[in-house]
Amino acid sequence: MPMIRPAMTRRLAALAFALAVCWCGGAWAQAGAAGEKKPLSFFDPEDGALDMSDFLLNHKGALPVPTIITEPAVGYGAGLGLMFFSQSMADAAASARASGKGPAPPNITGIGGAYTENGTWGAGVAHFHTWDGDRYRYLGALAKVDANLDYYGLRNQPRAYELRGVFLVQQLLVRIADTRWYVGPRYVYFDSNASFRFGDAGELGSFERDQRIGKAGLVVDYDSRDNIFYPTRGSYAELEAQFARSGLGSTQSFDMYNARGFTWLPLARTVILGLRADTRFSSGDVPFYAQPYVDLRGVQKGRYQDRNALAAEVELRWDVTPRWSLLGFTGVGKAYGRWHDFSDAATIYSVGTGFRYMIARKLGVSIGLDVAHSKGQNAFYIQVGSAWR
Repeated sequence: MPMIRPAMTRRLAALAFALAVCWCGGAWAQAGAAGEKKPLSFFDPEDGALDMSDFLLNHKGALPVPTIITEPAVGYGAGLGLMFFSQSMADAAASARASGKGPAPPNITGIGGAYTENGTWGAGVAHFHTWDGDRYRYLGALAKVDANLDYYGLRNQPRAYELRGVFLVQQLLVRIADTRWYVGPRYVYFDSNASFRFGDAGELGSFERDQRIGKAGLVVDYDSRDNIFYPTRGSYAELEAQFARSGLGSTQSFDMYNARGFTWLPLARTVILGLRADTRFSSGDVPFYAQPYVDLRGVQKGRYQDRNALAAEVELRWDVTPRWSLLGFTGVGKAYGRWHDFSDAATIYSVGTGFRYMIARKLGVSIGLDVAHSKGQNAFYIQVGSAWR
């Protein structure tokens, strides 16, 4: 996908998927008591702490989802989304139990927008839908974006450019038998206009300001996490191969191959080790803004771009109490292939720390803050669960 996708649409689509899959598990566990009407409480009866579980499990209709943006590439900003649920999580779980097909999330539609201090804005809509007891998963999004970004390229100097366009993604995944594997097609379309504010980047030569990316490919997912938001054990992996061709609506022909994986290993009852690997490879005539980039906390998105990019992270988490946890992390990455060979490309390091608070115990949803540092840069991120998506 392009380096900067419409941020709010991606957030809405990812959040719709994550909420649906995670919450249906918590609701399934509560379904036995679905017929009991209890007063809504924002405090957990087990420990008296602030907790949103009952509200999230039984919420129907529109749910406001505020967003605070702290990404260095676009500056500080804010967004607001609305999530519309076809039924409450508890009702969805009760219906699934009655049908005998296992837990299935409700269908979710999201709409929202965001704006940042450097003038970047985006607005979009997303929809998540399942069929046949969660055997089929559809995810779609449509958005418009106007982003003010910097391109570093061969000179390793920021050159401001504006990226405007309309973005579309369509995906359908199918569960393989009764396994943890999903496979299916994904289509991405981005009708864009890119223009540098103060002359062009000379190393790019002449390029078309108006470009279209139309690419289709295959996605393979594996997921054994015990919680989709804040796992304590299990793994997630995704393989993706996508091909941009004129027959798919693209003005450029190129290929992209991405593989990423996360795993969480409990070292003790309250100590969790997390490992992450992310690889991105490309070939052909890739638009400069869509090149792979090093993706690490503390590193501006798009700061290190080239034909290929690698990243790895290690994270250690200590659950101080059932509600509160502390974590520390470090990462390394490299972008290479066009401007620099692998041996000549800069190796990027990052380090940071953070905390989480379990805001919805029955669902395993936590919120918190990460602070990270890399060469010449500091950044902080407001997180819902794990930083790894």
